[in-house]
Amino acid sequence: MFCGVLGGTGIKVSRLCFGTLTIGPLQAGLSINQGAKLIRYAIEKGVNFLDTAEIYGTYPYIKQACQGLKKEIIIATRSYAYTAQDMQDSVKKACRELGREYIDVFLLHEMDSASLIKGHWPAVEYLLKAKEAGLVRALGISTHTVAGVRAATLTPEIDIIHCLINLDGIGISDGTSKDMLAAIKQAAHFDKGLYGMKALGGGHLISRPEEALSFVLRIPELASCAVGMQAKAEVDYNVAFFSRQKVPAETLKQLRQQVRKQKRRLHIENWCTGCGRCVERCRAEALFVADGRVKVNESLCRLCGFCGGVCPEFCLKII
Repeated sequence: MFCGVLGGTGIKVSRLCFGTLTIGPLQAGLSINQGAKLIRYAIEKGVNFLDTAEIYGTYPYIKQACQGLKKEIIIATRSYAYTAQDMQDSVKKACRELGREYIDVFLLHEMDSASLIKGHWPAVEYLLKAKEAGLVRALGISTHTVAGVRAATLTPEIDIIHCLINLDGIGISDGTSKDMLAAIKQAAHFDKGLYGMKALGGGHLISRPEEALSFVLRIPELASCAVGMQAKAEVDYNVAFFSRQKVPAETLKQLRQQVRKQKRRLHIENWCTGCGRCVERCRAEALFVADGRVKVNESLCRLCGFCGGVCPEFCLKII
């Protein structure tokens, strides 16, 4: 597995990062034992970078997966905390539930503008103190916007930027893939450590995996990219692809079998504003607005993913 370096932090990470959101209670709902075994399997295949968040509920999975390991595993997590006390609680919780004395990368969750970063400054100040105390190795933000990347770039205290980037720009609410790539390039110039998310566009690019993953692998400024995986065949595929090896025929066969067995659905996040853009885009007439948010008629939904491309809040995901 090839490795990258998270900017000026010097932290070395595998190009493939295991995004743990999809195995946890918010999505697939694997048992802790199942999820831990899958993470451990990925680690044994060469993955050394795990991405999580306080809200994901996957700390127990990671703790179990890493028990007894001698190799260094880099863990990145994040919190919505905006006060110093809340951030202190978040860091302590992460250390306790992950069974670690420190956290490698601690991020402020969804910082999509300069004003949001400013509004969370007490939390940033606590993370700086935690960094001095050895509780955190690096601090940063996760963001879905070009503005978020640019704001973090111009904030000296921020070491790491976890940014949304994919082939079609799905989920980037204030620009295109081209705009985000320009912001990423600028951030790298300022020695920020960068790793990507949503390479498959929240499931909307699942029918074009090679094209989508090749796109992020060609971005030299990204040290890594977080990808959600729910089965060994997915781990095998991604490890081979990120290692620039030919994907074994047996792995492709297993993936096809998995896709046929797995019942996918359109998931609508609870922060949907009910703007109706996806309803207008849906030619199958499967989407409608009720009680202030979008709902789906699953009997009509074709799982084409076109709705996700027009959602300004990145509320629609195929899982």
